[in-house]
Amino acid sequence: MRLADLETPRLVLDAGRMEANVARLKAHLASLGVRLRPHVKTCKSIDVARALMDSPAGPITVSTLKEADQFLGHGVTDILYAVGVAPGKLDHVMALRARGADLAVVVDSVEAAQAVAARGAGIPTLIEIDCDGHRAGVKPGHPVLLDIAKALARGARPAGVMTHAGDSYNCRTTQAIADMAERERGAVVKSAAVLRSGGFACPVVSVGSTPTATFARSLEGVTEVRAGVFVFHDLVMAGLGVCRVEDIALSVLCTVIGHQREKGWVITDGGWMATSRDRGTARQAVDQGYGLVCDEEGRAIGDLVVTDANQEHGIVGRRDGQPFDVARYPVGTRLRILPNHACATAAQHDAYHVVRGGTEVVARWPRFGGW
Repeated sequence: MRLADLETPRLVLDAGRMEANVARLKAHLASLGVRLRPHVKTCKSIDVARALMDSPAGPITVSTLKEADQFLGHGVTDILYAVGVAPGKLDHVMALRARGADLAVVVDSVEAAQAVAARGAGIPTLIEIDCDGHRAGVKPGHPVLLDIAKALARGARPAGVMTHAGDSYNCRTTQAIADMAERERGAVVKSAAVLRSGGFACPVVSVGSTPTATFARSLEGVTEVRAGVFVFHDLVMAGLGVCRVEDIALSVLCTVIGHQREKGWVITDGGWMATSRDRGTARQAVDQGYGLVCDEEGRAIGDLVVTDANQEHGIVGRRDGQPFDVARYPVGTRLRILPNHACATAAQHDAYHVVRGGTEVVARWPRFGGW
């Protein structure tokens, strides 16, 4: 089967690019003496996850308990649920652990720690650290860390600390990302020291984002790195200098269905239901619209981007708004759209159509969604 045989829109994954992305980050982390705990929220596919994990049992990071359910069903047991656990989800956590998952959870308050400890089940729990003011977490080194650990020790198992440098996505230079990586490392190392001073072992010191994982210079004191989007990369990562456009492994195959010649538009069946409404590159030096346009073999076509998107229609034009020869792309032409945000685009689809360069489809890998 070839891409030309597929009804569109469809999600396409270049396995060669994906494997190169994985190998590159793993080699970098190995040089720093730290293991990767890949975040599978991006792929939501056991076929992709197998290319990421150290063994069939993991390790992995998840952002939903449905992800934990799905991967446990494939024999993956070493799982970190890296979102603060709501008390109402603890029954689900207990059920997963009863099925054999070595599932750890995350808290950032005494109240949340008390809820986990009240189960009396020794659930391994990490304390989330706020390294950059981006979202949840305890301030690095704050005395409340010991209060949280003491609350956990009454029925859960204090297992360490974790953080996520989400603000790295707002950095303007690779030097700024490297500085953020050091800030991220310092935040958890400082917090681990506070816990150890209070008699808590703190065996896990976990950091992670694709930008900081890529540009970290030292991970001294860190035991694992979590990252997810690196497996596919996307236009936001390219805009940050984390990857090249040529490294992006994911794209949406679509078909030209019409034109607005006087406006210089090519219209495709790749609307935002296929590509997502993410506009992450709008804040970067190069605005890629709703995605960068490529030919059927995945090669970028000059400055063509998806300038606008309706639910089932994508509008292709030049990035600068200038007219171009739309007749070069007659009705029926196949195009591929590189995504701004790989996680959001992949979430619109139920399978990856796998190629290895070119247009021959060598596999179909299912993926799941929802919560």
